[in-house]
Amino acid sequence: MERTRWRGEPALVLRAGPTVATVLPDLGMTGVALRHDGRAYLAAPGGPDALRGGHTLGLPLLAPWANRLGSRRYRVGRVEVDLRRYAGHTDANGLPIHGLLVGAGGWRVGAARGGRDSATLTATRDLDDPAFPFPHRIEVRWSLRPGRLTVRTTVVPTGRRRVPVAFGWHPYLRVPGAPRSRWRLGLPPRTHLALNARGVPTGVRAAVPGEAAPIGRRTFDDLYALGARRVLTLATDAHAVEVRADRGYPFAQVWVPPGRAFVALEPMTVATSALVSGGVPTVAPGDTFSAAFALVLR
Repeated sequence: MERTRWRGEPALVLRAGPTVATVLPDLGMTGVALRHDGRAYLAAPGGPDALRGGHTLGLPLLAPWANRLGSRRYRVGRVEVDLRRYAGHTDANGLPIHGLLVGAGGWRVGAARGGRDSATLTATRDLDDPAFPFPHRIEVRWSLRPGRLTVRTTVVPTGRRRVPVAFGWHPYLRVPGAPRSRWRLGLPPRTHLALNARGVPTGVRAAVPGEAAPIGRRTFDDLYALGARRVLTLATDAHAVEVRADRGYPFAQVWVPPGRAFVALEPMTVATSALVSGGVPTVAPGDTFSAAFALVLR
């Protein structure tokens, strides 16, 4: 592991042969660069200032909830949470979005190991907040090999309460060497979860077949329940990046905003606003929950 600076911020660099990953430990343990054979596969619009403002970029962890909450109140078991005085980041409709850790400090960098063809880095952070009063430790392990970055996230309860599991990741992906309109978006067979105008699921679901087609002028802001195959792809004839999620990520948000040179393919442990709508899995004290995904590059 190499310590350096990225746009003025302290950074950690992992190297595995032709593949290099850069992480900002003081700004949310956010991945800000991922290069393979000198080509860039992450977009970081806004840089450190955006992270300090609670905005996402690069490869950010969204915890303790991914995406947005449909209400400023939620209940898990016997615990009721009131967010009417919530001062964290919100979307255009005033809904709490992206959790509490985007751009946040407090991470403890642990073991780092590396060789010519592999590198690993582990970091942990404790979380107990009025907006999420379920004490726990979150651990992120980055494992880099040539052409592949695997990120494993583990939740460890540190109090007496069961901890709801609702985190996700928000990779801002790009394919080098071609404009976005020529990138092919590959999605597996899945179930589309309709969203209302505020981006919250309506309860309407529809099966959708797999696809692989150029983005062209299309835009997306869509939520999906994934099936057995959990691989989402951006590709050209020359290069590609795949998001390969394990069983811990049964949902994904696909975000292709107009006029931006990136696509977000976001693995999520639960559907958007599941803390409000219910059905969130929990992990008991003495137990742990882990989920992993990989970014595969060529």
